[in-house]
Amino acid sequence: MSGRQLHLNVNLLHSGTYASAWRLPESDPHACFDIAHYVRVAQIAERGRLDAIFLADTPAITDRIEYRSFMSLEPTIVLATVAASTTHIGLIATASTTYNEPYNIARRFSTLDHASGGRSGWNAVTTADAASSRNFGLVGVIEHKARYERAKEFAEVVHALWDSWEDDAFIGDKHSARFVDTAKVHPISHRGNYYSVAGPLNVPRSPQGRPVTVQAGGSSDGREFAASHAEAVFTLAQTIDEGVAYARDLRTRAAAYGRSGDSIVILPGLTTVIGSTAAEAKRRQDELWELVPIEYSLARLAGTLQIDPGLLDLDKPLPDPLPLPPNANHTMFQGTVSLARRGNLTVRQLLRALGGGVGHRIIVGTPEQIADDIEAWFKAGAADGFNLMPDVLPSGLETFVDQVVPILQRRGLFRTDYNGSTLRDHFGLAKPPSRYARSVAKAASA
Repeated sequence: MSGRQLHLNVNLLHSGTYASAWRLPESDPHACFDIAHYVRVAQIAERGRLDAIFLADTPAITDRIEYRSFMSLEPTIVLATVAASTTHIGLIATASTTYNEPYNIARRFSTLDHASGGRSGWNAVTTADAASSRNFGLVGVIEHKARYERAKEFAEVVHALWDSWEDDAFIGDKHSARFVDTAKVHPISHRGNYYSVAGPLNVPRSPQGRPVTVQAGGSSDGREFAASHAEAVFTLAQTIDEGVAYARDLRTRAAAYGRSGDSIVILPGLTTVIGSTAAEAKRRQDELWELVPIEYSLARLAGTLQIDPGLLDLDKPLPDPLPLPPNANHTMFQGTVSLARRGNLTVRQLLRALGGGVGHRIIVGTPEQIADDIEAWFKAGAADGFNLMPDVLPSGLETFVDQVVPILQRRGLFRTDYNGSTLRDHFGLAKPPSRYARSVAKAASA
């Protein structure tokens, strides 16, 4: 394969994207608590030569768990288990910059990178929900702009810690009794507005140099964070025009930080509902929709909009105006409102378009139709690939791997085998040098 390459990531949302996925006869209601389920999904993704699996995370119960399965298990521990049962698939986990410390996160993901042979990625997010705030002893949610200011400094510290060991610092020479060349292990001596971290990290440089940094956020602050630090971005776009506009904006912002915009892999979310015919796919979507309790869908939508569910009339459009709450999830809020206004949808129609609370774009059709859609977005520059969100797991992913991936391969859009073993290899990202190695080299030549 030559030229630009499509990237396909799987957002491993427990039993599947639809809230009703766990209710299908083929599904195991216990899957979200079962490590074997995550291993199986990862192995299917690897069989399809996909780039990575991704585990989201929220450090609180924020969904209506009386109605659906949810993200429960700590993602880096799950992915360490998955690493032992796979060989190539990338392993991306969310860890919040709001309720963690940079040193712990740097150590955790570096360890995962060593354990997996260079396949780890960190999805660096901020956390805005009140339930998480209470779990960490706070009485309120940290203001949006302050969360992102902290996040940028947090990421800078993590990257510095990952750089604190040069690639050849470990010696392990039995004859000379030299274990580590301490001249190549550097304190970072960070003193900032939010963090004070001495360093160095107590874990050697990882197989990728650094784990891949991923970001998910569509607000202006989120885009600035992504432009300055992210190497891959999970985003939300409902139309090709939205995707193109987002990509252009993000790459322009990255250039202002002295970065090549093309070095950032942009992956919009995409929910797939696949059938052997268009009618079969539509029946599958109808079945999944009808199994979602309307109480759940309304509560999920009200939570996204941060309004009282009583203000939502199923047979009327969304209330107007709907101001953006200061501490909302800006990406989901804006995407949801935009979808509703563009189609002049009633609340009932909007809920169906969202899959009962999915939020990302949904495509329903045959394998050929799914492949056509992916190719159109890719060739238009609206996406470098997709963060796939199958309707039901593992069956929806199995169908995608067995029926959609071969079409993409025949069209020369997607790999037929892995070209390397690390997540950076899959994403086409260079291994970054240690900043401290560069500074030492400059000092020596001065």
